[in-house]
Formats: sequence, C-alpha cells, structure tokens
Amino acid sequence: MGILTLKEDRPTPAAVYNWRVYTCAAIASFASCMIGYDSAFIGTTLSLPSFTAEFEFAKLSQPELALVQSNIVSVYQAGAFFGSLFAYVSNWYIGRRKSLFVFVAVFILGAGMMLGANRERGLGLIIGGRVLAGIGVGASSMTVPIYISELSPPAIRGRLVGIYELGWQIGGLVGFWINYGVNTTMAPSHSQWLIPFAVQLIPAGLLAIGAIWIKESPRWLFSKGKREQALANLCWIRNLDANDMYMIEEVSYIDEELERYTREVGAGFWKPFASLKQGKVMYRFFLGGMLFLWQNGSGINAINYYSPTVFKSIGITGTNTGFLTTGIFGVVKTVVTFVWLLYMIDHLGRRKLLMIGALGGSACMWFIGAYIKIANVTNGGNGQLSGGGIAAIFFFYLWTAFYTPSWNGTPWVLNSEMFDQNTRALGQASAAANNWFWNFIISRFTPQMFLTMKYGVYFFFASLMIMSCIFVYFLIPETKSIPLEAMDRLFQVKPIQNANKIVLEELEARDEEFRHNAEGVDFRKDNKQDFEQKETV
Repeated sequence: MGILTLKEDRPTPAAVYNWRVYTCAAIASFASCMIGYDSAFIGTTLSLPSFTAEFEFAKLSQPELALVQSNIVSVYQAGAFFGSLFAYVSNWYIGRRKSLFVFVAVFILGAGMMLGANRERGLGLIIGGRVLAGIGVGASSMTVPIYISELSPPAIRGRLVGIYELGWQIGGLVGFWINYGVNTTMAPSHSQWLIPFAVQLIPAGLLAIGAIWIKESPRWLFSKGKREQALANLCWIRNLDANDMYMIEEVSYIDEELERYTREVGAGFWKPFASLKQGKVMYRFFLGGMLFLWQNGSGINAINYYSPTVFKSIGITGTNTGFLTTGIFGVVKTVVTFVWLLYMIDHLGRRKLLMIGALGGSACMWFIGAYIKIANVTNGGNGQLSGGGIAAIFFFYLWTAFYTPSWNGTPWVLNSEMFDQNTRALGQASAAANNWFWNFIISRFTPQMFLTMKYGVYFFFASLMIMSCIFVYFLIPETKSIPLEAMDRLFQVKPIQNANKIVLEELEARDEEFRHNAEGVDFRKDNKQDFEQKETV
C-alpha cells in the first residue's frame, strides 16, 4: 500500500486516474487562487504605509479606522454571499463551465475598478470593486467544488476537490507575501500599494483562458438530457471506451439516480426547492450550512483578513516583522495542504480530520488567549517577545497545522459530494452562501472584537472549536470512497459511525451482481436506442 493507493468502491481501471481529470480540476481551481489571494492580500495591504498614507488613515480615530477597515474587507464577503446564490441560476441554465466564464468576467471588472482608486477619488472604487470581485469569487466558490466532484472517480474525489483548496492556499500564500515584497523592495508610493491589487488579475486571466479547454460536467449534461455529449465527455475524462464495464456501471448509476429523483420530486428549476419539504434533504442543507459556521468560528478569517492585528495582539511589532510572520503563516498552510490532499483526505477520511483538527486547534487557542491575559500584552507590547510570547507564536503555527488539514478545506469537500444530482447545485449554493455569510460576520466585527474582548477573542474561538467536534461526532457520516449516487443511502444508515463501512459492503455486493448480469451488453447500441427514445418523447 503506497501513499497514493486508495480504497475503491468497485474495481477501477488504472486509466480512470489519468492526467485529464487532474488537469480539469487544476484549471477550475484557478478560481480558488483568486479567492485565496483576495482573502489574504487585503489584510496586509490595509497596513501598508503607502496605502495608509494615500487614504490618510492617520487622521482617523481607532474606532473610525476599525470601521473603515472592516467595511473594505466585509463588502467583499457581502458580494460573495449574493454571488453564490446567483450561481445557482447560472449553473441550472448554462452549466458549470459557462458559469465560470460569466463570473470570472465580473471578477475582472471589479479588480479593474480597484486600480482606479486614489486619494482624490477616495475609497469608493475600491469598495465597489470589492463588491464585484466578491460576486465573482462567491459564484466560483459555489461552482468549482461541484464541477470537480461531478467529474471525479470516487476514490480520489477528496484529493481532486482538495486541489481547489490547494489553489486557495497558493493564492493566499502569494497574498500574504506580496506586501512584504513590495514593502522591502520599493519606496512608498501610489504604485507600491497598487501592485497587490493588480496581481488579482493573474489567476482570473488564467481561469478565463483555461475554461476554453475544460469539458462540461457529464453529470450536468445527463441531467439536461444531452446524453451523447455527456457520454462523450465522460469517456474523454475517464479515458475509457463506452463499452467498458466501468463506464456501463457509472452511466447506469447516474441514470438510476436521475430517474429516482424525477419520479419522487420531478425535474425543473424550482423542483430542488420543493425537495426541501423532505426532511432528509433539508437535514443535509442544515449540515452543510453548519459546517461553515464552525469553520468560520475557528477564527481563520479573523487571521486571514486582520493578520497584523492578530500578531500585534501577541506582541509582534514593526511592519516588516508583522508581514514576515504573516507570510510564514501562509507557508505553513500551503505545505500542510499538500499533505492533506495527497494523503489525509482520502485515507484518514473527513470525520477524523474534522474532530482531530477541532480538538487540537482549540487547545492552541486556549494557550494563546491565556498568554495574552497573563502577560498583559497591550498595543503590541514593548517589541521584545518573552519566552511565553515565543511559545504563543509556536502555538499559533501549531493551530495552523491542526486547522489546515481539517476545517480549512474539508467542509468544501463534504458539501461538494453529499447532495444528489438535482439538489447538488442548490445545496452547494446554500453552503457557499453560508460560508460567505459567516465570513462576513467575522470580518465585519473582528476589529471591534479585538478592541473590546482582547484575549477573550481567542477563548471565544476555542470554545466554538470544541462545539464543532461534538457536532461532527454525532451528525456527520464518513463520505470517503462513496459514489455520489450512493449518498442518499449513506445518510440513511444508523449509527452514522458505521455508515461508511456498511454502504461500501453493499456497493461491493451490488457490483458483483451487476457485472454478472451485464456480461455481453453492447452499451453503445443500448445507449443510442435509449437516447433516440428520449428524444422522441
């Protein structure tokens, strides 16, 4: 058993794990590079001396400055909230691939607006541009995970959706270091702070170009009755002929799930909303939204958007020192993300990662808060870190190592895979909207929280992480290696601690029976006849 050896739901040809599926996932994940960069660079840019001088932040009182900073950051989340909802409409009518085209264009427009800001024009263009950029990234955060999930073989679905998270971390890494770079290599000027805003256009441009090449989701095409194109895309992605037994099984599972949903709920734009009347569907929407409440309750976005403030609360002083410490935070997240997607997510599974991350991260937050309370760190201290301060920095990076392979990307993986075909877009829209809503709440009030709660902020986040562990243990089943079409069954099995094992055993038995009954079937001929019948109807 090597590091890349995985447990499969059924015998899978080696050709399925080909470069095409990885490349499609990587190209789509340029969207997450946009998101990661925008989430990371803004915090240090707001502390860049040339930016603060350009917009005369020194004239503002502490409460006024906190309000201005939180407005610049939080309008992005507000835009992302609505963007994730808009994406449901576009995904329904024009699909995953074309939706990426539309919303990357919106993002590029917003990024371009920000480049026009200066002292005379004020912050209006930055705020307006952040709203449009937020709409673009919110829609992308809804579209990309389900696109990758729908084209992924079950055994590596976590790894492929993990590429989305890796893109987020790579973008964040650049965002965390960009201001350190311009601050140490350039004299303060208008161009100095403009560069971090301009870099946003790079991943957006790469996504726009790459989206020309990637294929539309076969499962979306099947759901729209475009069977020939769906089959052609699926064969291309799997690198298999349509008569291969693996292909016969996969298409039969997709058809069976679509027919079941059409029979029980019906097809149409509003039908997924009608399905919310079913308790089992609403329950998964609840779980998806709560996962992002707990994710944001860990404190990650307080750190992403206001990292200089966080390190100042521990005792780090000086612009470059704060930027350097923040940059190392980005490095740790990116390195651990590689380990997460290559091994942890599809081997340890989703449940274990979330619980281990919550307990370990909570312990670290308790230590940091206790240090700030006991050492009485105020206004960044005296510039000299004590032994306790060094330990607090260590525990901060240890918290990063616990959080990154657990709550950072795993909620996105779970939400991309736990809904059925007809509610997947609406479910992901709901989950993404929840993410950006809680993201907005945290980013909007973090400056005020640090002014009033001080060390209590860390105790607050530590308490929420403990609660998230309890939530996962009792309510979240393990989804690794389970086909998308078997998720309904997974969420029916009790107790949830054994659901994954039970469903995999059922799938193995079903696979043996299917292969026995399907010997000698000419799939391409059957599919053509079936397609013609559907067209006639």
